[in-house]
Amino acid sequence: MDIASMPPRSVLPVVDEMNATFWQSGRDGLLKFSRCQACGLWIHPASTICRRCLSRDIRPEAVSGRGTVVMYTINRQPWVPDLTEPYIVALIELAEQKALRLMSNVVNCPVESVYIGMPVKVVFLQQEDVWLPLFEPVETPPRAAV
Repeated sequence: MDIASMPPRSVLPVVDEMNATFWQSGRDGLLKFSRCQACGLWIHPASTICRRCLSRDIRPEAVSGRGTVVMYTINRQPWVPDLTEPYIVALIELAEQKALRLMSNVVNCPVESVYIGMPVKVVFLQQEDVWLPLFEPVETPPRAAV
């Protein structure tokens, strides 16, 4: 699915003090996660305390936006009226840290071309005050046979 052709989402996340940086960092074209300043652990979802060292010195920092498809499914069920199927729901592991993962969609490529291990990069879809992080292939995938 091409990001430009994606319909608006009927249900957007509720933006609050804890998650605003994540949902609105796309405004600047950056994907940001919380990071422990004491031990360097990236934390998602956001927290006020590091699960590794228990530090409370947590701040948002930008990641590269690059990752790998760890698993995915092709959704063909029209769960809500404004979603156009089929589309990819994928678990993306970010390059910065093993197990720093984000559930998202893979866009801007044929659904049949997505594969486990596919290198992807973040793109954002703005809807109201939310910038949804989506992912597209790093290289142009080959066209699927018709």
